Amino acid sequence: AGLFFIQPSHFSNFAPYGFGSVFSTAGLIFISFGGLTKVCSVAEECKNPGRNIPLGMFFSWGIISILYILVIFVTIGVVNPSQLQTSLTPISLGADNIPILGGIGGVIMAVAAILAFVSTANGGLLAASRDPMAMGKDQLLPHSFAKVSKRGTPTFSILFTSGFMICVILFLDLESLVKTASLLKILLFLFVIFSLVIMRESKIRHYRPKFKSPFYPWVQLAGAAGLVFLMFEMGLVPMILVGVFILFGFLWYWFYARDKIWREYSLLHLIERITGTKSTGYLVDEELREILIDRDNVTEKRFEHLIKKCEVIDVYKYQLPDKFARLIAHKLAERLDTDEDKLYRFLKNREKDSNIVLHPGIAIVSHIIKGRDKFEIVLVRSKKGIILSDDIDPIHAFIMIVATPDQQSFYLHSLMWIAQIAEETDFEKEWIDAEDSDELRDIILSSWKRRKVY
Repeated sequence: AGLFFIQPSHFSNFAPYGFGSVFSTAGLIFISFGGLTKVCSVAEECKNPGRNIPLGMFFSWGIISILYILVIFVTIGVVNPSQLQTSLTPISLGADNIPILGGIGGVIMAVAAILAFVSTANGGLLAASRDPMAMGKDQLLPHSFAKVSKRGTPTFSILFTSGFMICVILFLDLESLVKTASLLKILLFLFVIFSLVIMRESKIRHYRPKFKSPFYPWVQLAGAAGLVFLMFEMGLVPMILVGVFILFGFLWYWFYARDKIWREYSLLHLIERITGTKSTGYLVDEELREILIDRDNVTEKRFEHLIKKCEVIDVYKYQLPDKFARLIAHKLAERLDTDEDKLYRFLKNREKDSNIVLHPGIAIVSHIIKGRDKFEIVLVRSKKGIILSDDIDPIHAFIMIVATPDQQSFYLHSLMWIAQIAEETDFEKEWIDAEDSDELRDIILSSWKRRKVY
């Protein structure tokens, strides 16, 4: 409504105090874009996070930026500069100066602001409480922060976050509070940029983002330079307060968390690439692999369908390694339309490896082959036992998973599920006692469904 009452003369003599004051103000209101990181804080609650998190961040940034620009543009256009300079409520003042609203624009804006603050505070608590909850899970904070109620609410974490926010609001003046919050948000964005660069350059095997930042690394370099510039425009007091927060965090880690946890850092993988020396294990890679499994949310119906249609082989007499490898290779080659001899040679080599034995009597083998869109599972049962080598006890349950590289995510899911099923206490007995191939499939599926319940 205010667009029709804008006075162009109000935009003359723009930035009378120079662009330094503009950048200082930009740093002051940086907290207004804090919602961008809130999207990431609740990533664990998201469905299809690989798609929805980037969309949520882009839409929140784009829509809010447009609204901010339009509201400020209209406010400057309808309010006299001398009034605007002394007002602590410029948006309400602007609404009062729009004739079509009949003098109640300020009341409308006040009601809208209250409603907005309610939803913003609720969303802020939701996101902010997730950070101490995650730190509690990682043992960076006491375990009570990680506890959730029957409804899945991190009660203690929410109460602590609320209390901390109330104390900060009560004991800091408004300008220092806003500047400190904005400066912390700038630092957070800087760390996000540095983390992105380190993760991209470390070449960790299981780092597979769904969304990749365009124009890398130029966008990141420009963003980091701009954020550093804004930091130095914020003034001394906010920087001192932020320094106190950082010092407290360091002391807390040093005296409380340092001896409780062992972490491996992606930066070490980058240093490895530069120096050529191996100094890390597989902690980061394993953590990323678990995230991949949770994030990709492979359709479980596919696994169920695959088990119902997979090859089931019931071996009624003792099998020697060579004959058994040829049998499995032949069955898989038919279903996958691949080279039988290559599968046979792979199996011959793997049969001698005791690492394929999950438990005495149970063996699981996995293999990646060339090609695309190929995935098969073979279930083998032998009541008398399969002799793989002199060093391995007879195998009663043999399960093999074969996939092409593009099926990596589903391959990891299936391998994990099969391993969990095979580790159940009564699995081998049920497997040996099963009457036919359909019952063997049912053992896998019923165990898998029990795993989902728990």
